[in-house]
Amino acid sequence: MSVERPGVRAGYDLWAATYDVTPNPVVAMDARVTVAAVNARSGERVLDAGCGTGRNLPALLASGARVMGIDFSLGMLRVAHERHPDVPFVQADLQAIWPFQDDSFDVVLCALVGEHLDRLDIVTREMQRVLAPGGRAIFSVYHPAMAEAGKEANFQRDGTEYRLGAVRHTLADYQSAFERAGFGEVSVAEYLGDEELALVVPVAAKFIGFPLLIVIEGRA
Repeated sequence: MSVERPGVRAGYDLWAATYDVTPNPVVAMDARVTVAAVNARSGERVLDAGCGTGRNLPALLASGARVMGIDFSLGMLRVAHERHPDVPFVQADLQAIWPFQDDSFDVVLCALVGEHLDRLDIVTREMQRVLAPGGRAIFSVYHPAMAEAGKEANFQRDGTEYRLGAVRHTLADYQSAFERAGFGEVSVAEYLGDEELALVVPVAAKFIGFPLLIVIEGRA
C-alpha cells in the first residue's frame, strides 16, 4: 500500500466522508469522556473549535446549549452542515485570530486538534479571549505517548494510506500554554485504553493500559 502525506487541511478534506466510520480508539475514548466533561447546560453559548464533522454536536444540542462550530477543513464543515443545517459554522484557522468578539462564549470545546497545532499559545490565548469571565475551556488531545510511539492520524482510501502527522508536545507543554494564556484552575486528566473501549473498537485491544487521551480544563 502506498503512503501519502497530503498535509493536515487537505488530509481532513479527503477524510471527511468516511471519518466517522473509521475505527479509531482515541476518537472513541474522546466520545466517552470529553463531552461529559463539557457538561453543557441549557442556554449556554458553546463554541466547538475544530468541530470537524460535528460528531460532538448531538450531545451539545441535546443539552439545550446554543452551539457554533469552527474548523479549517471545508470538507469536514460540509459534512457537519449536512447533518446540522441549523447550526452556524465558520471556516477559520484556529492558529490565527478567531473571527469572534471578546467574551462571546460560555464554553469552548476543542477536541482532538492539539496534535496538529504547532502554535499552542495562539490557540489558548484565543480560547481565553472569546470566553466570558468565568467561562470554561475543555481541550482534549492525543496523549503525548501516542506521538512518541509513532502514532498519528491516518486513514485509508483507494489503496492509499494517508498520514496526517502529529506534532510532539508534552503534557507540560499543553498545561503551561493554558497557564500562560491566563486560565485559572487548570486541571489535567489522563485516560488509558481499557476493556470497555476494546468492546466498542476491537482494534483498541492492543491499547489496553496504554495512554490514549488527555483532557485539560481551564477557567477564564
